[in-house]
Amino acid sequence: MKVVNDLELGFSDAENYRRRENKSLLNRVFIRNHNLDRLCDPSISFLIGEKGTGKTAYAVYLANNDHLDTLSSLRYIRETEYQKFIALKKEKHLGLSDYSSIWKVILYLLLAKQIIEREGGIEFLRRFTKISAIQKAIDEYYHKAFSPEIIQALQFVQESKIAAELIAKYAKVSGEEKDTLTFSEARFQTNLFYIQKGFEDAFRQARLKKNHLLFIDGIDIRPSSIPYEEYMLCIKGLANAVWEVNNDFFPTVKGGGGRMRVTLLIRPDIFQSVGLQNQNTKIRDNSVFLDWRTEYTNHRKSDIFKVIDHLLSSQQDDSLEEGEAWDYYFPWDTPNLMEGFEHHSSFISFLRWSYYRPRDIVTMLSILQEIAKRSGKEKKYLKYAEFDNAEFKRAYSEYLLGEVKDHLTFYYGEEEYNLFLRFFKHLNGKNKFSYSEYLAFYDNFYKSISKSSESVPKFMSTPGDFLQFLYDLNILSYIEYPIGDKPYIRWCFRQRSYGDMNPKVKEGCDYQIFYGLYKALNVGQEFSLK
Repeated sequence: MKVVNDLELGFSDAENYRRRENKSLLNRVFIRNHNLDRLCDPSISFLIGEKGTGKTAYAVYLANNDHLDTLSSLRYIRETEYQKFIALKKEKHLGLSDYSSIWKVILYLLLAKQIIEREGGIEFLRRFTKISAIQKAIDEYYHKAFSPEIIQALQFVQESKIAAELIAKYAKVSGEEKDTLTFSEARFQTNLFYIQKGFEDAFRQARLKKNHLLFIDGIDIRPSSIPYEEYMLCIKGLANAVWEVNNDFFPTVKGGGGRMRVTLLIRPDIFQSVGLQNQNTKIRDNSVFLDWRTEYTNHRKSDIFKVIDHLLSSQQDDSLEEGEAWDYYFPWDTPNLMEGFEHHSSFISFLRWSYYRPRDIVTMLSILQEIAKRSGKEKKYLKYAEFDNAEFKRAYSEYLLGEVKDHLTFYYGEEEYNLFLRFFKHLNGKNKFSYSEYLAFYDNFYKSISKSSESVPKFMSTPGDFLQFLYDLNILSYIEYPIGDKPYIRWCFRQRSYGDMNPKVKEGCDYQIFYGLYKALNVGQEFSLK
C-alpha cells in the first residue's frame, strides 16, 4: 500500500481534469454510477447540486470520454462574457427574451462546431450541404481560427449583420437560398432570428451517428464586478434558452441515430431564482440532482463512501475489496457512536465534519496529508489523534468558511460578508443556543449596527430572515426533541430533496453551529462576559 504522503488525492476544482496530463487520473479515480448514465438521457436539461457535489467532475468526465454513444463538451462562462452581455444590453436595449435569443445562437454555434469536429468528415459535409454552408460561414468569419468558447461565440452575435450575411452567402452558394438578402445593423433581433433559423435548418438536415451533449458551467460564482441584477438577467436568459432548445427544437429533428442537447450546471438556490415555470416537475423529470446523503448505519454502502474508498484503492498495486483501502488508512472508530459496526467507523467522523459532499472529504484528506508531509515522517496510516488535531481543524474550518463566503458573495458584496461575520462575536463563544438566546444575540447585533449607522442587508432585516439565511447556508441546524426518542437534528442540506429544494428553518427550537465551522467562527468555547 502507498504511504499517506504519496497518495494522489486529485483536485478540489474538477476543471483541472480538463488538462491533458490530468485526464488519466480522473478516469482512474472516477466512479461511473447511475448519475453518469442518467446525464445521457435525452430528457435531462439541468445538473443540479451544491458546490462541491461533483457537477463539474461529471461534466469533465463525459467531455473526456465517449459514454453511451454520447460525445460531450464542456464550456465555461467567464467574467468577460457577462461584461459583453451588459454592453450589448446597453447598446441594443435588450430584454429577457433577447438574452434568450442570443444564448440560443451561442449554443447552436458551439454545438455545430462540436458536430463538425467530431463527425464532420468530407463525406458528411458533402451529404449535408446546409451544415457545410454553416461551416464555411464560421470559417470565413473567424478566418478558420474559431475556438469553441462562449466568448468567441458571443462575438458572432455582436456582429450579427456580418454573421447573417455570411450564412446567407453560403446558403445561396450551396443552392439552399434563392434570393439575395440584405441585413442592417439596426435590425439586431431580425439578424439573430435569421442566424438561428440557419442553424436550425442545418441541424434538421444532418443525420448524426452519435448523440452530442454540450455542458455549460461557471454560473455558480458571480464576479464581483457584475451587478447581481445584470447577472441574473443573463442567467435567466441562458436557463430559458437551454429549456427551449431542448424541448421546443431538438425533439423535432428527425432521422439519424444521434440527438443534440444542452445541459446547464446549476446550484439549487440559483435554479430557484431563474424563474422557470413548473420548477418541481423540471427538477424531477428533467434534472439530475446530485444527492450524497446517507445514514450512519448504512454509510459503507453509500455512494460517497464508495467514491472516497475508490479514490484510495484505485492507486494501489494490488486489487482490493471495497472498503479495504479506507480501513487500512483510517484504522479507528468514531467516538460517541451508539451503533456498533463490523468494520472501522472512522468514515463517520469525516461525515460529521462535512456537508456530505465529496469535495469536503477530499479536502480533509488533503489537509491531513499536508500536515503529514510537513512532519517529515512517512505515514503508513492516520490515527484518530491526527484527525482530532487543532491544526487540521483550523485549516478545514477556514476552507468551509471560504465556501460560505463564495455562496454569500454570489448575492452580496464584501461589506455584507464582513457584517455577517460580526454577528458571531455576539454569541460569546456559544455553539449551541435556544431561540430566546438567539433573539438576544440578534438584538445586540442589530443595535451595534444601528449605532454605527451601517445599512442592514436584506438577509439580516428581521430575526426570522437571518435565521433562515443561516440555515440556508448550513451554518446552523435546528433541533427537535420528540417524546420518547432521541433528538432530531435538522440540517438544510439533509432536508433538501427533489420535492423540497428550499427547506424552512423552524423557530422556537434549539440551534447548533456546524462542527466544522467552530474554529473559523470562534465558537465552541464559551467566554465570560466579565
